[in-house]
Parts: sequence; structure tokens; C-alpha cells
Amino acid sequence: MPDTKLCLEALSALSGCNVEPTSGASQLTPQDFVNIVVLKQFYKQEGFKELEYPSIGTLSLQDLDDQDMYSSPPALGEGPSTAGPEESLRATVKINPQDFFHPQYDYDFTNIKDGDTKFLRGNEQYIRPCGWNRAALRVMQKYDGGDCWLGTGKDAWPVSYNGHNMDGSLGIILTRGESPADEPQFLDAAAACLVTKETRGRGVYSTPDIKMAEKYCKRFKSKVDGKTYKVVLQNRINPKKRNKCQREDIWLVYIPEVCNDVQTRAIVQESIRPYGLLLMQV
Repeated sequence: MPDTKLCLEALSALSGCNVEPTSGASQLTPQDFVNIVVLKQFYKQEGFKELEYPSIGTLSLQDLDDQDMYSSPPALGEGPSTAGPEESLRATVKINPQDFFHPQYDYDFTNIKDGDTKFLRGNEQYIRPCGWNRAALRVMQKYDGGDCWLGTGKDAWPVSYNGHNMDGSLGIILTRGESPADEPQFLDAAAACLVTKETRGRGVYSTPDIKMAEKYCKRFKSKVDGKTYKVVLQNRINPKKRNKCQREDIWLVYIPEVCNDVQTRAIVQESIRPYGLLLMQV
């Protein structure tokens, strides 16, 4: 796998916490990290300044400098942000690499090119993260219902990716139903949204396209080797919870307005499960 210290730096960059190694029990699970990443995006979009997360406490959502990891996302084609909050202002999280990572399932896609070769997960196209190096996360036998969600068959969940700043500001208009019968209603609602300038579906966002995630990914300069890296989370997404948006390269997990913090976190945990930490040297 990539250097363990480098992976911890990547987790720090994604979460906005100082992630440090420990020989004891990990303070957070891989699921906690995807929760933190998407919830920080969601609550910032909702206008909140802080996120309260169990076992960590208060996480700031405010921009601490012009290149804060949760500042407004760049326009498509622009480079991603490069710096996060000052380390002294971050919460510290202890992770035991041995119970957090799963090296047996690491995969280095750095020099792989798939070309026209198609891959499937859950009968949906899997765009493999070619050009990236994946550190596998230890998620097998961690969820009720077994590990079929993580497989390659028809019962597997599709693959999605999460950059650090994917939210409704991508200019997405509502969500679209799977049935063609929904199309007229969708078009009417989309037209109404254009009039009211409300273009965001309420929820958390990810993408099946690694290239889209890369545009919104987090960069960090490693203290291990002095090099700059990009980092993205590779997830599986529950097909029953995911909504396809007007843009085919964006998926939304809808969160109703009536949900409190606990219910919101439960929806995320039922919908998005991480299994890989992707790194690419810039």
C-alpha cells in the first residue's frame, strides 16, 4: 500500500482533522470518514458554521483561509484547492492503521489504462480509477447483511467517488426518477427551478466518474516526501438510496428537511460506504 504516514496525511486532508497513528483502537472507522466528508459539505451548503460529530466534537465549516478545503468549489476546468485549515485549529483523531487499512485488497492503478474495456459493479458501469493508487479500507464484515454490497455481481452496489467539495453548487437541477413516466414532471419541475433560481437538490453528492471527482478533489503537500498529492474516496452507493441527477455524472442521496442530525447521519451510513483511499502524485 502507499506509505502509511502518507495515507494518514490524506485522511487529514479529507476530513480537516489531524489524523495520527495509534497502537490502540481507532477513534474513527472508515465509515466515519466518509460521513464527515459528505456531512461537512452538506451542512455548509445548508448555511451552518459547525458540525458536531460523535467522539470528535465540533468541526468548523468556516473558511479559515482563501484556500480552505471547504471553500466554494472551483469552476469546471479550474484546479482544486491546495490548502486546509491551520493544523493547530483542527481536532486530533487517532487511527490504528492495522485495523483501518486492508493491504490485501490494495490496487495500484497508476500505470493502467482501460481504454474501451467495460467493467460492471451491480450491473452498472464501473469507471476504474486509472492513474490512482488505492489503499484499501478494512470494511469487510463490518455491516449487517454480509459483504455482497462490495462484490462484482448483480447484488453489489455501484461505485461512486467523492471529492472534498461536491455539493449542490455544481448547478444540478433537482433529481430525476428512474422511470420514463417521470420525465414530463421532471422537466416541468426543472423549468420552475430555473425561474426561482433554486437549482440544488437537498442531500449529499458523489459521482460515478473519477474524472469528475478529480476536478473537485483535495490536494495536500506531504511532509513524508515533500511531494503534492490528490486524494479521493472510493465508495459503494446504495442503489435504493441514490437519485440520478439531471447531469448523469452526479448522484444525489436525498435528505428530507424534517431530518435531525442523527437521522441525517443514519441516511448517509445507509447510503454510502467507503472502501478505498485513492492517491495520485501531482
